[in-house]
Formats: sequence, structure tokens, C-alpha cells
Amino acid sequence: MSASWSDTTEILVHLTRTDDGVALVEISHGKANTLSTAVLAQLADVAAELTATPAGAVLITGRGRMFAAGAEISEFGGPNEAAVIAEGFHRALDAVAAIPSVVVAAVNGYALGGGCELALACDLRVAADNAKLGQPEILLGIIPGGGGTSGWPGWSARPEPRT
Repeated sequence: MSASWSDTTEILVHLTRTDDGVALVEISHGKANTLSTAVLAQLADVAAELTATPAGAVLITGRGRMFAAGAEISEFGGPNEAAVIAEGFHRALDAVAAIPSVVVAAVNGYALGGGCELALACDLRVAADNAKLGQPEILLGIIPGGGGTSGWPGWSARPEPRT
């Protein structure tokens, strides 16, 4: 286990490799699959593993009825906590964007805030009929903190095609 998981021993991001070369990454954190700092740390570690030992393709989804409902609001406190959460989002989403395989977000249910930004960090997005994507924080006058507005151009501009 990675040292970055020091606050939990529970596996919240599951990686399964299939015989046909697909890596399935499933987020499993409560009913809403919130992106806590522990989930983000595990996601970054799984992405690093998939960068070091690439799969033919990577599929990221949420277990249950939601893709990811965004940040774990209970972790928010003041500016110090917000900085730690933002750093966790940037580390995880940059790691997902760096995976050398084609990464597909299979969006089931809600992908809000950081969950929407996670989908944007993937190369492709496939949405179920019940999928709802959005950045609800903008209704509060808050800029999306995971890099969804500033990261998109870099995430979508690949220097070379992936195979």
C-alpha cells in the first residue's frame, strides 16, 4: 500500500485487469462516490501504476448508481484544507491524463464538480442514459477547483496519437 493512503486502509479505487488488456478502474466510496482526499490519493496511485505498466485501454467508472458526485464536502474547512484538497485533485487528474493508454470515462449517474473534472481528464467520455454532468459550484460563484476550466486544454491536447 502507498504511504499516501495513510489515513485509510480501505480500498476505495479498485483496479481490475482483464485478459484482453483492458484495465477497469472503479471508484467505490459511499453512495455518491465522493472524491475524498483518500480516494484522490488512491486514484493517483492507480494512474501511476497504469502509466508504469500500461493496459491496452483503461475504463474509469463509479460503482453503484453514480460516477462521482464531486469533492467530499465534509473535508472542507478553511483555506488550508482547501489547498490540500485542490492539490489532491490536481495530482490525481494530472496522473489520469498522463496514462499512456486510451482512457475512457464510463459516466453512470451523476458526475458533478470534481467528478465531471475526472471525466474531462479522460480521453473519451461515454454517458449512460441517466448521466448528468455539471459544475454546480459555479452557482455559488466558486471556480471549479480541480482544474476543469484551466486543465481541459492541456488534457485534450495530446502530443501524439495513442494506440
